Amino acid sequence: MNMADSAQDNKPLRGIRVVSMEQQVAGPYCTQMLAHQGAEVIKIERPGSGDSSREMAPILKNDKGEVNSGYFMRFNLNKKSITLNTRSDEGREIFKGLARQADVIVENFRPGMMQKLGIGYDVLSNLNPRLIYASISGFGTLDQYKGPYSDRPAYDIVSQAMGGLMHVCGQAGGPPTWLGIALGDIYSGVMAAYGITLALIHRQHTGEGQYLDISMYDNMASLAERYLVAYSLTDQVMSRGKEKFIAPWGPFQVKDGYVALIVATESDWAKFCTAIGHDELIGHEKTKSGPARAANMESFIGPIISEWFMQHTKQEVTEILLRDGMPVGPVQDPREVFECPHIKARDLIVETNDPIVGPVKLIGSPLKLSKSPEQLTEPVPSLGQHTDEVLRTLLGYSAEQIAKARQAGVV
Repeated sequence: MNMADSAQDNKPLRGIRVVSMEQQVAGPYCTQMLAHQGAEVIKIERPGSGDSSREMAPILKNDKGEVNSGYFMRFNLNKKSITLNTRSDEGREIFKGLARQADVIVENFRPGMMQKLGIGYDVLSNLNPRLIYASISGFGTLDQYKGPYSDRPAYDIVSQAMGGLMHVCGQAGGPPTWLGIALGDIYSGVMAAYGITLALIHRQHTGEGQYLDISMYDNMASLAERYLVAYSLTDQVMSRGKEKFIAPWGPFQVKDGYVALIVATESDWAKFCTAIGHDELIGHEKTKSGPARAANMESFIGPIISEWFMQHTKQEVTEILLRDGMPVGPVQDPREVFECPHIKARDLIVETNDPIVGPVKLIGSPLKLSKSPEQLTEPVPSLGQHTDEVLRTLLGYSAEQIAKARQAGVV
């Protein structure tokens, strides 16, 4: 047994088979999380083109002119890829055969597409009552929660906008700002993986599978809970750049960039004032509470603390405030994060040997389990790399049957 096999056998989801009709980010991120923890993930892709993310930048090329997508690499480690035309009768039968042997189905296509193909949960659960079927969509799919937007398509930026996050991100007086990451997709993938784990536990107790309805809109609204609850309790709509309850809070400019700081309690405010040499601000009428400081940041507190920040570097500010137990950290660019000694100590960055472009460093699992610490680092699969293997070992196809299916465009 090699080290990779040993690491796989030590993972909590070993023996769990996931079949995924996935594309782009939300579905692939979910299944990559499951694959990181030992699940066998069989990724279904369109013959000829595959997941559309395979054509997205950055495109990496080797000396032979072969290419691979850095975008695709982000979400597809440790998976198997098969090509399957689910619009054909045989393709649908193959998918059903895989569903019979699967523990989990994951899909993130437009609502109703799987039903139109005849491979929705209603069909598959009859074939496999233990099946856990996770559907990730923009606005949800369960009939009992059907709303006016249920049939709409959605991308990440739409969910961020409608969920309330974009409204509060950006500078005062400026436009709303996309958060800079596909949070609607990624967090929905995380919630799908969490839901699948719960459903596996439920099945262990009852023997029953179930349908999981993951809505990107729901997820983004749940992340905006601070602003939604503030509105519920105070009838105030919080806006970009105008904090009402806590201050100082935010990135503050220093000599060589920015540092991030939050002063959340009165004891922290006292520590902060002492650290910057302004004890006279402790107990001042304009600084006696978080809301008071927030109301007086621009006219009173801001200029005082900004002057102190601008006299120091990121490292100096961080060291000074940390000495007094303040929560503070430098605003780091990707290069700084990638080279951070703490990130390296946490084993977050993994190296995999891509068959096309060679060794590449990617982001591994952020979860740390003491009983299975090893990272799984199988490279992303080439399109259809495991088609023959899966058809042969799971469905009993002969070489002749596989050849006929390929000739007919089924795989």
